[in-house]
Amino acid sequence: MTSMASQAPVKDAPTGSGGLRGFVDTHQQWISLVMRVLLAVMWFKYSLGKLGTPESNAQSVRDFRILPESLVTPFGYAQPYFELALGLLLILGLGTRLVALMSALLLLVYIGGIISLGARGIAISCGCGGSGGLVPKGHTRYTLDVIRDLIFMIPAVWLVWKPASKFSLERALLGDPI
Repeated sequence: MTSMASQAPVKDAPTGSGGLRGFVDTHQQWISLVMRVLLAVMWFKYSLGKLGTPESNAQSVRDFRILPESLVTPFGYAQPYFELALGLLLILGLGTRLVALMSALLLLVYIGGIISLGARGIAISCGCGGSGGLVPKGHTRYTLDVIRDLIFMIPAVWLVWKPASKFSLERALLGDPI
């Protein structure tokens, strides 16, 4: 004698064509385009406020008290141009996976630097998107700065995982190598 449950039709196992996975699979290149643009805009915002004031940016780097003095000025002057280059490469869609990986690593460095400020009791503005500087104790935004950079890790990690996107110069030049 068979039970009623064994006579019920068996539903197919999910194939990934529906739900969130299906949406991601179907729209992955559009999602990657949005992630590229978000990350590029972040790098543009971070760099543009620093480009015209390299001495001020070098002072912001100095205020972190992490780098030896011999590296403060070269890093302070080069940082906004490096951030701008990351943004431009992302907008163009060139070297997307590598640029996303460098973005993620640089964001981790920034997060580590911000956390170290709080741990060492140094009260400064991080200088993200412009010049930083000393602030009164209790007026730091370290938690918000770390959360902001963690949020920007999302598009960076996505693009390391799924770099192929619409309107990519890399794709136009190389086909779809990814």
